[in-house]
Amino acid sequence: MKRKGFTILAVMLSLMLIIAGCGGKSNDSSSTGSNSTNNSSNSGNASEGSGGSDSAEQVELTLNGWGASPEEEELLQQTLDEFMKKYPNIKVKYEVIAEQYMDVIKTRLIGGQAGDVFYLDSVEAEALMEQNVLEPLNGYVTDEFDIADFEEPLLNAFKGADGNYYGFPKDFSTLALFYNKKHFEEAGLSGPPTTWEELIEYSKQLTKDGRYGLGVAPELARQMFMIKAYGGEVVDAEGKAAFASPEGLKGLQLVIDQHLVDKTSAQPTEVGAGWGGEMFGQEKVSMVLEGNWAIPYLDNNFPDLEYGTAEVPTVNGQKGTMAFTVAYVMNKQSKHKEEAWKLIEFLTGKEGMEIWTSKGFALPTRKSVAAKLGYDKDEYRSALVAGAAYATPWQAGKYGPVIMNNFNNQFVSAYLGEQSLEDAMKKAQDTSNKEIDAMQ
Repeated sequence: MKRKGFTILAVMLSLMLIIAGCGGKSNDSSSTGSNSTNNSSNSGNASEGSGGSDSAEQVELTLNGWGASPEEEELLQQTLDEFMKKYPNIKVKYEVIAEQYMDVIKTRLIGGQAGDVFYLDSVEAEALMEQNVLEPLNGYVTDEFDIADFEEPLLNAFKGADGNYYGFPKDFSTLALFYNKKHFEEAGLSGPPTTWEELIEYSKQLTKDGRYGLGVAPELARQMFMIKAYGGEVVDAEGKAAFASPEGLKGLQLVIDQHLVDKTSAQPTEVGAGWGGEMFGQEKVSMVLEGNWAIPYLDNNFPDLEYGTAEVPTVNGQKGTMAFTVAYVMNKQSKHKEEAWKLIEFLTGKEGMEIWTSKGFALPTRKSVAAKLGYDKDEYRSALVAGAAYATPWQAGKYGPVIMNNFNNQFVSAYLGEQSLEDAMKKAQDTSNKEIDAMQ
């Protein structure tokens, strides 16, 4: 029923936009390629018309997002306040969607009730970009916006097949290797491993007295870069599952063998923990791959823990990690597109991004902001920042939810030794593609 609902939503979104005339056609014709003279001129005029004139008509924009910590909410409001000082004729109403965020957004898009600007996670981006509900942004961009300043993998997560950018990433985290310095010292290890072969050997030395060398999350969101390490792909050109290839299995087999053969790794449930940060903080594992969110968690809950971070060890000689990122996108039905662009431009520009990421709860997607705030040299965050240049964004095509669910169900089974990895991945791939065929 959930998959059928996904298909119905897609059809309804398309029909709704056809009936509504799709809106914003003047921008479509000017946003299919690189910035032209006309595009730059139009954006410049919009900037002059939107900024700070007391006589300008007051415009109210709605920004949809999901909830966050009180500290993050305060930072966002501070950023929005600065925007409204700069553009006093634009009022921004921030509206939190607390539960089932994407379901609510899709429903509101169908009903014409979605915000002018809203958050879009990279894992949902490919499907929504195809539905013709997002405003292409190329035609609004000026040279001053400096697209080249964004980390390229994060930027491209919101680039459509037509070459248009449909959103600009507001923040991100990659995965880095968190390691327990005390455990390393006790084992006579001078520093973190730099290759996966070293990680396997280190794990053997660190596994003792009910403690494991490595904590693992056996899910596609954390294992995609392992599939790619030997040339495998998660999806093919048609968007169908393709992870069961011999190349795709090689990296995954390393994860399975470390758990079942070496017995030097564990997932959180095997040690009574809820997630990787918790099992690492409780010192039930000596190493774990986690993101920026783990740093404030560890500092708050395990203040005496001595740990360090490093880039994820290379696999098959290749650097790899995952990137989790969210963009601000514009609703194609917005009645205030020039003002909505001004909001996106500020929030993902250097000034707004510096405010939003100033406390380190989120990392800036702009290289210049990361350098200005010192995150590229930060004791804990520098490894996370370094990974952005080569990371694999968390997205699995327009049928991502189907592929993710089937992969996760079968990979966990293989991780627990209930079936071979080859059988599990073939079953997951075949089931995914049958379900995708039924949706088309």
